[in-house]
Amino acid sequence: MLGLPKSTELTQALPKARIFAKFDLKSAQKESFDADVSRMSIVNVISPRTIPALPAGDTKESIYVVEVILKRQNYAPKNIQLLCKLIPQNILFLLRYEAKSQLALFHTKLLASPWGEEPEIVLSGLDIDAVWDNLVTMVGDVKVQDGNTLEEQIHYDEAHDKLLKQIEVLEKKARTEKQPRRKLELFEELQKMKVILEKTNR
Repeated sequence: MLGLPKSTELTQALPKARIFAKFDLKSAQKESFDADVSRMSIVNVISPRTIPALPAGDTKESIYVVEVILKRQNYAPKNIQLLCKLIPQNILFLLRYEAKSQLALFHTKLLASPWGEEPEIVLSGLDIDAVWDNLVTMVGDVKVQDGNTLEEQIHYDEAHDKLLKQIEVLEKKARTEKQPRRKLELFEELQKMKVILEKTNR
C-alpha cells in the first residue's frame, strides 16, 4: 500500500456504525458522512514498532494510514475533517473513488493532493515528527520559504490564495460595473489589493 514497508501493513476495519455510536453524532452529521463514505480501514501504521530504525519524535509517536472508500469523488471536506477531530491520531488518508486516489491529512487545515493513480510515498526524515512534516509538504504541495515554519507557510499560502480569489472577484465586478463612480471605486480597491499581493510575493 503506497509503497510503504510491508512491516507497516495492517487490516483493521473502522465501521461507521461504531464511530457514530462512540461519538454520538447528530443525525445531519451521520447522513452527510454516510452519503460520502462507503467504508474505512486502517491499512498501515508507521511507528518505531513497525520500522525500528525510525524513532518517535518529540510530539508524534506514530502515523496511521486510513483507507477511505468514497461513494462520490466530490465529497464534503468537512467529513474528512470530522474524522480528524474524532480520532486523536496523526492520520494520512488514502481516499479512493473508483480507480482514482487522493491523499489527505489535517495540519492546521485539511490538505489534499490532486486526484490520480495511487501514489507511492517515500518516508523521509530522522524521526516521526520529520516524516509527518515531509508528508504535509508533499500532500499539500507546501514550499516552505526561508525563515518560515511549516505552520506559518501554510497560513501564508492560505491568505495568499484568499487574496488572489478576492482580486479575481473584484476584477469581474469592475468589468461588469456600469456606473463610472462605482467602477472607479472598484478599480482603486483592486489596485490596493494588488499592492498587498506584490508585497507578499517578495
